Amino acid sequence: MNEESAYLTVLSELFGRANFETRRPRTPEAFRLDPIRRLLEKLGNPHRRYAVIHIAGTKGKGSTAAMTEAILRAAGYRTGLYTSPHLHTMRERIRIDGEPIARSVVVELFEHLRPMIQTDPDLTVFDILTAMGFLAFAEAGVEIAVVEVGLGGRLDSTNVVSPTVCLITALSLDHTEILGPTLAHIAFEKAGILKPGVPAVTAPQTEEAMAVLRQVAAERGVPLQTLEEWHYGPKDVTPAGQWGEIHAPDGTRWSIRLPLLGRHQWENAALAVAGVIRLREQGWRISNEAIREGLERVEWPGRFEVLREDPPFILDGAHNDASAARLAETVAEVFPRRRWQLIFGVSTDKDPAAILSPLRSLVAEAWLTRSRHPRAADPQRLADAAEALGLPWRIRGEVAQAVEEALAVGDPILVTGSLFVVAEAREAWATLGRMPMPEVDPIPVRVGGR
Repeated sequence: MNEESAYLTVLSELFGRANFETRRPRTPEAFRLDPIRRLLEKLGNPHRRYAVIHIAGTKGKGSTAAMTEAILRAAGYRTGLYTSPHLHTMRERIRIDGEPIARSVVVELFEHLRPMIQTDPDLTVFDILTAMGFLAFAEAGVEIAVVEVGLGGRLDSTNVVSPTVCLITALSLDHTEILGPTLAHIAFEKAGILKPGVPAVTAPQTEEAMAVLRQVAAERGVPLQTLEEWHYGPKDVTPAGQWGEIHAPDGTRWSIRLPLLGRHQWENAALAVAGVIRLREQGWRISNEAIREGLERVEWPGRFEVLREDPPFILDGAHNDASAARLAETVAEVFPRRRWQLIFGVSTDKDPAAILSPLRSLVAEAWLTRSRHPRAADPQRLADAAEALGLPWRIRGEVAQAVEEALAVGDPILVTGSLFVVAEAREAWATLGRMPMPEVDPIPVRVGGR
């Protein structure tokens, strides 16, 4: 069997298992840590062979993870990065020194795990992917891994690590059917990653969420730092990036060109910097120059990604009302006074009206579509939401068709609502010859976090 066939076999076997990413459970108690603990024990607990920065949150945890890893790599460390979901290939989830693992490595890892997987039907897809990531990092000699929580925190598969630092990004209402109906419920689930005595840093939160984080931190003896005394933000913003500064409470100042757009990215950047400063206090060698260099080199596709400046073609995986509000602010700042052709699709567990509402004043016309993901919402449901908001709309059954027809209009284009839709729009753009084609899995698996 050649490498392509072997890799295809792995994908078929892996994503044929119990998959909470395509079929959401109704309560957090459906998630259990015992199965992945058993699997990691059989593997010799590879997740204990390197340091870990563990990151939970609703918005920005992927960007924060990417920034943190870029800083550590710039400091000269061999790094691992575990994130979800992926855009084009599941290999993006497991990165070593910034590069997705090879197909051959995926095959080797799965072959090693297969006998253990076959005897434990309780293991989910995310359990297995997480174990593969942890094993890949150990075998590659990673010194420190940045691990993003898939869903929630308390019962997420990644919450078996013994972190060196924990980070919590901005919290908002999302996955409420699983994590709970209020910010207090969600904060409690996210705070589940906090470990006794392990330093943690949180982004600014609402009073409701912060009260829960402080309570859990106090109960567990966690030194919890906030960004209250940090100052950060842009001085100049263009479609090519942002220029601004981050000021630490001790007076240290970094002047930085941040390639990721959106004022909220400065919050994520400051959180990443605060996290690596906590590492530095524990003896890690991370210079101020490495911090600056890492932030300036970070890449994180699909998050306010400008594929073309004139007329603009933008991709952003805003998947709830808070993310959509930030997207609307960024669009208005970077490309003021424009009206947009909106290509929009969401998952069934999302509120399309809540996401569309902040974008309403920017939209000339909405192209309503669906990704190939099994949880993609029916475009007719999106049409009902658009109609209620007074938005002109058209339905297109495939993302690629929506992209091609919207391009023919000649107006600025904004793709959002789901990272799965963003991924297919990137692929459509590449197919039209506008950029190199990304590596795409032969099975169009668009699974999310856990």
